[in-house]
Amino acid sequence: MLSDFSPLPPDPILGLSAAYREDRNPNKVDLGVGVYKDDSGVSPIMAAVKQAEAAILLEEQSKAYLPPVGTEGFLVGMQQMLFGENHAVVLDGRCKTQQTTGGCGALRVAAQLLMRGSDSATVWVSTPTWANHVPLLGDAGITIREYPYYDYTTHTIDFDGMLSGLEQAAAGDFVLLHGCCHNPCGADLSLSQWEILSGYLGQRGLTPFVDLAYQGLGDGLDEDVAGLRLLADTLPEMIVASSCSKNFGLYRERTGTLSVIADTAEHADNALKQMLNVARGIYSMPPSHGAAIVETILQDSELTEVWASELNIMRQRINGLRLDFAEQAAARGIGRDFSHIAREKGMFSFLGISAEEVECLKSEYSVYMVNSSRINVAGMNSSNMEYLVDALAAVLA
Repeated sequence: MLSDFSPLPPDPILGLSAAYREDRNPNKVDLGVGVYKDDSGVSPIMAAVKQAEAAILLEEQSKAYLPPVGTEGFLVGMQQMLFGENHAVVLDGRCKTQQTTGGCGALRVAAQLLMRGSDSATVWVSTPTWANHVPLLGDAGITIREYPYYDYTTHTIDFDGMLSGLEQAAAGDFVLLHGCCHNPCGADLSLSQWEILSGYLGQRGLTPFVDLAYQGLGDGLDEDVAGLRLLADTLPEMIVASSCSKNFGLYRERTGTLSVIADTAEHADNALKQMLNVARGIYSMPPSHGAAIVETILQDSELTEVWASELNIMRQRINGLRLDFAEQAAARGIGRDFSHIAREKGMFSFLGISAEEVECLKSEYSVYMVNSSRINVAGMNSSNMEYLVDALAAVLA
């Protein structure tokens, strides 16, 4: 049977990373892989994480399995990050959270949960959306539909088009929303748009399914979940997948949560039991190390302060790179407007150039990005910015 399998094409982003590693150009620039990098091009371990790990190594007494739901300290800390310390959905027991194997694990458990609720479950995703959303959800059997989101010409959100597109959704459908720092376009809903959307979803009987992978990397820890909290304030049901990969730098530790909000505490508890049963059939028990790090940081006020300060530096660096790139591109006289890069949030944006121009940047100048021209802004730094702008100017001349 194994001999019957046909080869699959390489993952476009993983293949891009492999090509970058093999490139011998000393000036090569990696804007493809979706991890945070500091000014030296390294994805660092945060100081707060190092301190937490040291404490864990001293205090940990066992490698026995965690509870299937995760540890209480981790879950409480994550709920407070998402919803604040005293949100009604938490106090009323309407929000239940489980630890998952990263944000991807949260999305997959959620997909299986929705299929248990209805074998015709439908999730609407934005155009564009993160490339892995469709396989993570669709491979579980969910029907995937798309709604307009990003206007590639104006580099803004087509909010009217979004609402118009969702007119085709039926009551009971789910709408996948990026909580902040939209991947891949970097264009986020304003709070007034979240307010309009909340009312719209409530009127239409649509349930928000929020993917929150970059909390703290847009405008701030609380600012980045203002829309999420507004939905929780006003709607009876919601699903939230959250990741600690970016804001704690715990990529390889696969640390995340899946939260459900239901109209009653009983319904939320029933949903949690189903979620745990789904996880039992996929990975059984959650991993420990990453969650223990997050729990240790969030339960220690001094470590929390260190972590928040580091996250603030990361956010300021990204926003500074956005502005610096837009200003240098304008000063260089490139015949394209890149001012949208400075307006957008988080690690990702579209440059807005053609696939042919992307290929030329790679082949002629060793500047790597995916064919859609999505860039990881954190791949820019003080050493490569001038080279990047010069290469772009040459290609677009």
